[in-house]
Amino acid sequence: MPDHDRIDGSAKKIGGDIKEGVGKALGDSKLEAEGKADKAAGKVQNAVGGVKDAIRDADRRS
Repeated sequence: MPDHDRIDGSAKKIGGDIKEGVGKALGDSKLEAEGKADKAAGKVQNAVGGVKDAIRDADRRS
């Protein structure tokens, strides 16, 4: 089962994509910037979850 950080990070990234797109469509640079920030945070959180998964898998193989 994937780490919760991976799931939450993916959801945050998707939300950021949507927010960024809406900001672009509306010409709202603040909303677009928030979307980009959410996307970046989601990518980091997803990566952290990936590391946790790798560590957990390595521990199981030991």
